[in-house]
Amino acid sequence: MKILLKTYVISSLLLVALTSQVSAQSRRYTKNKKESKVIISKRIPSTKVKYKKPSRKVVTVRSLPAKTVIKHKGRMYYYANNKYYTRSSDRYIVIAPQVGFRIKVLPSNFKRVHFNSYDYFYANGIFYTQIEAGYEVVEPKVGTIVYELPNDFEKVVINDEIYYEYANILYEKVQVDGTRAYEIVGIIDME
Repeated sequence: MKILLKTYVISSLLLVALTSQVSAQSRRYTKNKKESKVIISKRIPSTKVKYKKPSRKVVTVRSLPAKTVIKHKGRMYYYANNKYYTRSSDRYIVIAPQVGFRIKVLPSNFKRVHFNSYDYFYANGIFYTQIEAGYEVVEPKVGTIVYELPNDFEKVVINDEIYYEYANILYEKVQVDGTRAYEIVGIIDME
């Protein structure tokens, strides 16, 4: 009788163990696991973008130490402290250079960014590509990932989703190999 009872208990336990769903941590390695919000178009009209703060705090400085002056399409840019400035009255204001802006030497804090067949140099929210006589500011491709944003980025809302904006480039916060990153999801169309 004891043997029959033991056999019945062991069979029941084995049956329950085999038929119940097992939930445990997977040992599978996921290289690039991220959930992505979808922006349908690469170009987003500026009328659909709502900034979280009603106005941007504009920081000005009276003078720039050891500045480099660069002229592009009739506008004077001043480069100092790894940032570009424009002059307004007697002050300097931080500004992002326009697409097509060219320089001979990259900012000292640049990082290389590779996306598909595109190689970029990224510094302070600005993307450059190498050209024959130096480097040119370009519009990055949607899907490009960077690991840091400039300090003066802004949070924006599009279709009730939060994104990050700098120099009219929209980023979404993602995780890449367990590290926080920012993926380009669109460009704000200012026209």
